[in-house]
Amino acid sequence: MENLRGATFMVLAMLGFAIEDMLIKFLAVELPVGQIIGMLGLGSAVLVGLLLMLQGQALFTRAMLTPVIALRAFGELVGTLGFVTAIALTPLSSASAILQATPLFVTLGAALFLQEKVGWRRWSAIIVGFFGVLLIIRPGMEAFDWLSLFALQGVIGLGIRDLATRRVPRETSSLQLSFLAFLVLIPSAALLMWINGSALVTVSTANWVYLIIALLIGIVAYYLIVVAMRIGEVSFVTPFRYSRIIFALVVGIAVFNENPDLWTLTGAFIIVASGLYTLWREGNVRANSA
Repeated sequence: MENLRGATFMVLAMLGFAIEDMLIKFLAVELPVGQIIGMLGLGSAVLVGLLLMLQGQALFTRAMLTPVIALRAFGELVGTLGFVTAIALTPLSSASAILQATPLFVTLGAALFLQEKVGWRRWSAIIVGFFGVLLIIRPGMEAFDWLSLFALQGVIGLGIRDLATRRVPRETSSLQLSFLAFLVLIPSAALLMWINGSALVTVSTANWVYLIIALLIGIVAYYLIVVAMRIGEVSFVTPFRYSRIIFALVVGIAVFNENPDLWTLTGAFIIVASGLYTLWREGNVRANSA
């Protein structure tokens, strides 16, 4: 019963993130990407900071000065810049599909940099999964859109974040890590706007509503993930993260009139199947070594 509840919360969290992505895409119609990222970073930092103070936690600690936390913040920055840009400039369905390769990148990074043992089956799944990414991006072909590389940047950045998280000192809470990551987005967004020569755009009432709803939904979705992972078995609950691609496809088709072709759908299926297999193999390996 707890596993079922955990899976339900995970699916609701993925629905929340899909809705947040939709609202970001609405914002991108009138606002430059840098301004969107800066506003999201500021709003999220304020909300998470309030949660930290309500829980009696410090906003900043000495542990935040350690290299691994700096690396995590850098990964969050690179990933957010890439994924938000991909959402703004490319079809939501394809950007979300590519993002599902993040767990595969984490497994790859764990083998290369953290000396975790990865057998030939998981290596095969990683290779097959990245082949699915290539089916969506299709470099060198007529359908290739270089803007889709921003989604790949998102995968790399968020993968670095997740890998660094495994080495973060235990005394630093998840909320503290999130607060720092959101805070870093603010000056980075300003730098991005300066590099692109983008000017601040007056935010309309409708866009303020989109922004506030996106921030609130994002915080709730983050909380639901935490609850899901705590009340259910990780091996059972984690695969339900892939429900996000289903919601993204529905939103992309129904709201933005996207029409993902067979190659994109096939690539998404391959990425999800490879990720699920990798999770299953990791669960088996841990069970056998316990």
